[in-house]
Amino acid sequence: MVKSLMIQGTSSGAGKTILVTALCRIFSDLGYSVSPFKAQNMSNYAYSTKNFEISRAQAIQAIAARTEILPDQNPILLKPLGNYQSLVYTNGKLLKKMHANDYYKKFVMQTGLKLALQSFDRLQKTHDLVILEGAGSPAEINLVKYDISNMKIAEETDSPVILITDIERGGSFASLVGTMKLIEKKYQNLVKGFVFNKFRGDIEILKPGFRKLKKITNKPILGTIPLTKFSIPDEDSIGNSAKKLVWNKTNLRKLDLEIDKISYVVKSSLNISAIKRILK
Repeated sequence: MVKSLMIQGTSSGAGKTILVTALCRIFSDLGYSVSPFKAQNMSNYAYSTKNFEISRAQAIQAIAARTEILPDQNPILLKPLGNYQSLVYTNGKLLKKMHANDYYKKFVMQTGLKLALQSFDRLQKTHDLVILEGAGSPAEINLVKYDISNMKIAEETDSPVILITDIERGGSFASLVGTMKLIEKKYQNLVKGFVFNKFRGDIEILKPGFRKLKKITNKPILGTIPLTKFSIPDEDSIGNSAKKLVWNKTNLRKLDLEIDKISYVVKSSLNISAIKRILK
């Protein structure tokens, strides 16, 4: 069995974080030891302890996976300060403040990728399955040289990729085709299928588009997730305002119920058997 699976999106806010959260719970329910992983995350919303600080999203995903929350699940956290400056955390500890130019041109390729891969390796040794989350879009061709959050990390970890797109925004078919056209051939081969997110209406309306999309890309559609209301805090302020989360027992119980809710919806909407075959 392949010990990793990666979820990437056609844009920020496509649904990567929630899909990873749901898959962590689904595969945990199936008896797998699962851990989330995101090489680099930009967010001012963090999970903090006395010993480390990582993105809140990966902490919630770890709860969904029923595994310990660890610094390795988000080895690089960027907290934006404005004016192209961010606080850079590595392995859960504050490293220093960096300008975007220094971060991308000096830190990412010299240190960042190596650090991320070391974290991934440690997680893979202690779990049956690591589910990786990408960042933004893998088709940002102006930044691809410095992108350690998407196809580069998928290639280095030999992780099959599922692309998710937000159909509520419109342009989902074009976004998927455009993404596949813009990424390199070797990365196209890593993509194993597509997921449509936030759909409302009659699924029959989409089927002619599904057939044409498969003909153009030769990739299957793995499912369509309906637009669903849930109370899992956002990763950041994109879209809805991010909700504060107090990590007490009462809120964690509520969070667990919401994770069960969204995982049920996702499990009912996706071809989980096909995803399991991707892992073989």
